[in-house]
Amino acid sequence: MDLSILIYVVIIALPILASSVKIVQEYERGVIFRLGRLVGARGPGLFFIIPILETMKKIDLRTVVLDIPPQEVITKDNVTTRVNAVVYYRVLDPSKAVVQVEHYPTATAQMALTTLRGVVGQVELDEVLSERDKINKQLQVIIDEATDPWGIKVSAVEIKDVELPETMQRAMASQAEAERNRRARIINAEGELQASLKLADAAKVMGEQEGGLYLRTLQTIKDATEEKATTVVIPLPIEMLGALGLKGNK
Repeated sequence: MDLSILIYVVIIALPILASSVKIVQEYERGVIFRLGRLVGARGPGLFFIIPILETMKKIDLRTVVLDIPPQEVITKDNVTTRVNAVVYYRVLDPSKAVVQVEHYPTATAQMALTTLRGVVGQVELDEVLSERDKINKQLQVIIDEATDPWGIKVSAVEIKDVELPETMQRAMASQAEAERNRRARIINAEGELQASLKLADAAKVMGEQEGGLYLRTLQTIKDATEEKATTVVIPLPIEMLGALGLKGNK
């Protein structure tokens, strides 16, 4: 009779003792509640809890990569666009993540989504395209401050893609083409100006040096008759023109 009672007690005690043994991984913590009151976080490794009186909830401390699906947003300059982003966060305080918010992954995701829509809606489209780093930093600061009471640390927010309507894409392409044409005209004009200045300097030098213009004429004739040519050019010295009275006065 005593043996049967002992076996019965062992059968009842074993599940209770097994439920008191808890093991959490290196990247986890166990938040303990005793009679509904918060005791604290334990782990990693092996530890025991008081059966029936204490309960445990595991919290993962690894960085979570949260993908925000594309959101349709109207920017400050009334352009409709679709923006998606990715948020990197992790739990710093497991106790707050359990006590201060009902379900911290959902709460963090909703906070990131609404913040993305709000921030992008306050800036113009050009800023979204050209100052993405500034907007990413602003998003990270806002989301981090909002989730800090929940024991959450937001380390980074990155806007992945900005989708534009086809009409806006065509308009931006036309604007970019016009800008390139404007720059090409300016470069050509600057080149013409520099060439004219150099030609003016060269003409001044050749005019001041006796025989300079004649030597330049010979060089030009040489360049023109290097290849097959049917024209014969006979240069006439400048001094001969002066002797004939054909040279203009300086």
